[in-house]
Amino acid sequence: MAGIGEKYEKSKPTPNSHSREGGNPEYLLYRFPNGVGNDKGDKVKNPNQRVAIFVDVQNLYYSARALYDKKVNFGEIIKMGTADRQLIRAIAYTIKADLPDEQSFFDALGKLGFDVKSKDLQTFAGGHKKGDWDVGITVDILKMAPKLDAIVLCSGDGDYKELLHHAKAEGCRAEVISFGKSTSSKLIEEADELTDLDLLIDKVLIDNNRPPRKRK
Repeated sequence: MAGIGEKYEKSKPTPNSHSREGGNPEYLLYRFPNGVGNDKGDKVKNPNQRVAIFVDVQNLYYSARALYDKKVNFGEIIKMGTADRQLIRAIAYTIKADLPDEQSFFDALGKLGFDVKSKDLQTFAGGHKKGDWDVGITVDILKMAPKLDAIVLCSGDGDYKELLHHAKAEGCRAEVISFGKSTSSKLIEEADELTDLDLLIDKVLIDNNRPPRKRK
């Protein structure tokens, strides 16, 4: 994943850097000094919007582990992604790697309200391993976008830039929830809004030995 470089001046926010406009006021939306990532046009949040959330679990999991050595509270992710709107569907895309407590984690995601999709980790000649949902997430968003008002992509992977572009062409508001430090500048430029999890670590991260609270 590419770094976001000079376009993302998080260390020195402007007076309007944080907004509580629309959605759940608990969460802070990062506003970019150069306008990148702000609400664009008339596609602002409102309670009547039909929204779907698409979570690249591996992307958020490894970002949280690499940056903070903690786990993501996916209950908070679904809450901030919904932002007091009409949640049509929330999908968590996972990779099976035969790890301890893996199934318990998948079950917990289901109890939080996610539809959990899983695929096996592939092992190639020479021992190289690969597991990703790039194509699956893309197909699901393209299929659902015509029936939605907003899509929320939870990933910082720049490969999804064109996907956001196509979703917007369908009339959707395209939002991203990710760790800003590991988010591609290309993705930020295409998104209507970025919620930077680096600014919300007290809410969205949990210690490795403490399970997330269930949604009420």
